[in-house]
Amino acid sequence: MNRKRQEVVTQASQTHRVNMQKNLQRRLEAARANGDEELIRLLEAEATYIG
Repeated sequence: MNRKRQEVVTQASQTHRVNMQKNLQRRLEAARANGDEELIRLLEAEATYIG
């Protein structure tokens, strides 16, 4: 039972990371479309941080 729980936690963590990356990508595309250089820099730094 404990092993199954660990697998579920690991999968949830991976899913969360993928969702964060997708969300960040959408935000970055919107910032680029608006020409917001400051926001682009911040989002690129965030992308580096989350890997």
